Amino acid sequence: MSGLPSRFIYVCLHFLVLYFQLQESQQSSADFRFYIENHTRDDVSRKQVRIYQLYSRTTGKHVQILGKKINANGDDGGKYALLVVETETFGSHIRIKGKESGYYICMNKNGKIIGKPNGNNQECVFVEEYLENNYTALVSAKYKGWYLGFNRKGKPKKGSRTTQTQQEVHFMKRHPRGKADPLEEFRFTTVTKRTRRARRLKPNPKTN
Repeated sequence: MSGLPSRFIYVCLHFLVLYFQLQESQQSSADFRFYIENHTRDDVSRKQVRIYQLYSRTTGKHVQILGKKINANGDDGGKYALLVVETETFGSHIRIKGKESGYYICMNKNGKIIGKPNGNNQECVFVEEYLENNYTALVSAKYKGWYLGFNRKGKPKKGSRTTQTQQEVHFMKRHPRGKADPLEEFRFTTVTKRTRRARRLKPNPKTN
């Protein structure tokens, strides 16, 4: 009988050790899930920000955001034609803000293109569509089938009157004059014997 109390105490201690180990394991697992979840959310929500111009196929000029008013009559390198484009890391959803004005390009329920100081609204989100002719079209993320577009005078078109095939909704991304894409430094050019020979035969402008 004397051995029963000691055996009972041993069993109780054993269960207590198992209990604390289980609690510690669950806590560690929860901490690990919290760590992974937070880091994953940060990586997914991270945005890419680039600065470039949008060349309009119809006007031959660039989209510019003056504030509430937006047109496609901007000059190459003009301060209002410089656009800050916020792109999600995964996907082609973008927000376009004027670098100088700070206003976003948005489309309201009537299809009208307007500038807003806050771009968090879904009306200020566009989806990039890459076309076969090397142009890009921007369709509203909220109003399906309605595109950002400008007529020949550079005035915005109503989204309800646009289609992807219209030249008014075709744009080309361009860097400001004299400012090349940093990635250009890492591109390689193939030099053939013919190009080397052409370089050797190139006349010196200093000689008569």
